[in-house]
Parts: sequence; structure tokens; C-alpha cells
Amino acid sequence: MAMASNLAAYQKLQGLQVLCRKKDRERDHHPYKVIEITPPPKNLGIRCFPSNLQCGESVTIEGQAYTISAVTYRYQLRKGKYEPSEKRLDVLSTGRYILNLYLENLLEQS
Repeated sequence: MAMASNLAAYQKLQGLQVLCRKKDRERDHHPYKVIEITPPPKNLGIRCFPSNLQCGESVTIEGQAYTISAVTYRYQLRKGKYEPSEKRLDVLSTGRYILNLYLENLLEQS
């Protein structure tokens, strides 16, 4: 289970680039924009997590457990090169994620 760093853990440079604390960078942590996708979508902020996160993993943000539904990396074409522009995690509360799996299973069986 991955733990999110506090909001105070970030330094903003040039208004667009976000860096994790030095001790998080040493552990190969990267900033992700975290969105809870249960309608209506809720922005949970920018958090530092390990770079090897995958769908189905559990993360804790502000004491609440979430399960990752999607990991998205976005790139922009700048000066003829694609550069990373955003790393995003779509998450659901763990209870909602399990309920969705159960309902999908029921749908497949019918």
C-alpha cells in the first residue's frame, strides 16, 4: 500500500512544474494528479507516489483508502519532441471499487 505525502511536501517551480520533497525523490517518487472518479469527479490534489503504480493497487490519501482504476501519462509535442506534461491517477474508494467488480461479475453471469 502506498502512502501519499503531505501537501507541504511539494515545491512549485515556474508555476507548472511540481517536484516532490528530496527524500521522496531519492525513493523514486513522482508527482501525480489524483482524481476520485466517482460521480461527480473530485480532485484530491497532487501527491507523490512511486513510479511503478498499477491499476488495482491500494493507496492511502489523508487517512482514506483508495484503489487505482487508471494510470494516465500525457505528453505534449513541443519543438518537435514529445515531452511529459501530466501524470494522473484515477482512483475509487476501496468499497466502491469492490462493489463495481461485484456488479460487473453479476452482469457477465446474466
